[in-house]
Amino acid sequence: MPQRHHKGRGAVSDREGRFATRPVEFEPGEAARRAAEAPQTVLKAMQAGSIISHNDSPDVPFDHSINPYQGCEHGCIYCYARPSHSYLDLSPGLDFETRIFYKPNAASRLLETWEKPGYECQPITIGANTDPYQPAEKSTRVTRSLLELFDKHRHPVNLITKGTLIERDIDLLARLASQRLCSVAISMPTLDAGLKRIMEPRVPSAEARLRTIRRLTERGVPTSALLAPLIPAINDAEIESVLEAVSDAGATHAHYIFLRLPHEVAGLFTEWLDTHFPDRASRVMSLVRQASGGRNYDNRFGVRQRGRGAYAEMLGKRFRVACQRHGLAPERYHRGLDCTRFRKPGQQQLGLDL
Repeated sequence: MPQRHHKGRGAVSDREGRFATRPVEFEPGEAARRAAEAPQTVLKAMQAGSIISHNDSPDVPFDHSINPYQGCEHGCIYCYARPSHSYLDLSPGLDFETRIFYKPNAASRLLETWEKPGYECQPITIGANTDPYQPAEKSTRVTRSLLELFDKHRHPVNLITKGTLIERDIDLLARLASQRLCSVAISMPTLDAGLKRIMEPRVPSAEARLRTIRRLTERGVPTSALLAPLIPAINDAEIESVLEAVSDAGATHAHYIFLRLPHEVAGLFTEWLDTHFPDRASRVMSLVRQASGGRNYDNRFGVRQRGRGAYAEMLGKRFRVACQRHGLAPERYHRGLDCTRFRKPGQQQLGLDL
């Protein structure tokens, strides 16, 4: 039976995470009352022990990343980062998009890392898991504080976002870009306002994001578009129209990722399908499994982001043809950021500020 959907939220339940230590018990009638209430966003500080995450995944185009937030109010139902809330004994469902943790000491931790004698500069990606320009950033300014350090020390940085709040920091981004020190990827999985409203409910409109691409490129900031995720029978028909729109807005690169359903995301996504698309839910999941070796998700490197089989190959071909038609390089990021300009903290005081 379809779940009740809360307006402005992606998940339709707060199902427990896989590491839940105790079942939640309610008085008679309390569970129904809580389900009927509109969940409110709670923002809480989380002190970071370290700030740079490292990965050696062969299908991820970066080795170092920073996530200023854990949880994301954008509420994208497909978000592969949802399971991270399980480690906090919170639900990857509604908790993930209503209990947001920010890292107020992110900038100081980054500075400490750069000060270490063995630190070697290479581009850092901000926003690989949760969006650095989600609504909380307007008040916390954690991402802004990080960018100020990247600018001061001339360290290369990539950003991934759906948030138009990035325009607030265009002064820093333009200065970094003028030295080949930054690029931006704007995520744009659909132009359909109705689909956006239920699939990524607190994300700015497609029109607003296209304006952001235009404004960034006008200021010389290399900007790519990320068509992610591609969901069978939901937004796969939009490949050509999305790529045309982002190209017209000024993007020069584009990349796509097939729907990923790790851990609890699979259950949350099928709940969402049953609620919003009961007429095609079985068709969607049939195509997902066709591209995932008969499972909801194939997590192997080289497969997890693109899928496999005839349907997945057809999507890839359509994407490549559309990129060629609209003059887009089929890559996620602009390459060639300059690591030679990095000024290690303390160099200014030593008279090495060139």
